[in-house]
Amino acid sequence: MKSLSEIDTTSKRASRAAGFSWGVSEEIGKSIRLLELFGLQGVKILNQYYQTKPNQKYENLSLINQKNTSEKNPYCPIILGISFLDQIKSIEKFKIIIFNKVAFPLLMIPFLSRSSEIIGKRVFIKFNNIEFLLNLNVNISSNILNKNCPLLAENVEVRILENEDSFSDEEWKSLYKLSEETFVEETDSLKEGAAGAGLTDND
Repeated sequence: MKSLSEIDTTSKRASRAAGFSWGVSEEIGKSIRLLELFGLQGVKILNQYYQTKPNQKYENLSLINQKNTSEKNPYCPIILGISFLDQIKSIEKFKIIIFNKVAFPLLMIPFLSRSSEIIGKRVFIKFNNIEFLLNLNVNISSNILNKNCPLLAENVEVRILENEDSFSDEEWKSLYKLSEETFVEETDSLKEGAAGAGLTDND
């Protein structure tokens, strides 16, 4: 089994050989490592992407708006992902971001996962009946784990989720009330054993 370090290094070097700068290649290496860490087919999809790259033109999206439409060619997932990561502070205000025609969409997922960590909010992505929930770059939940991801997404919807409790106030109060049974009343013996108690002044 290949180590994550090997995956990172080989993906980076292959990306440089495929024409990306060393800086972008380093980002790709980190991203493929992340996909494989979370059980997604990063190496396989990156291979497929580089096999098509010499003969297929992809659009580079440098400035991300709320709605992004490519009239001809699908967006390059790597440049799109890097742009998303770089602009996440301004993108966050959109709440919902739409892209049409993204090639090899799995390759953009780790960049969005890292963006989730930067803003401290979960990010939800949906395309072709496939869903991803990115949790602050700690884990990636999806309904296609160990399955093939489509090589083209006609419509990609990205949602920035606001941080909310998953429980009601009543549920919290009930749990908190139970926790109060562990509280200990302060007694004279506890006061005497508290920090600094019992010290003698020899001066």
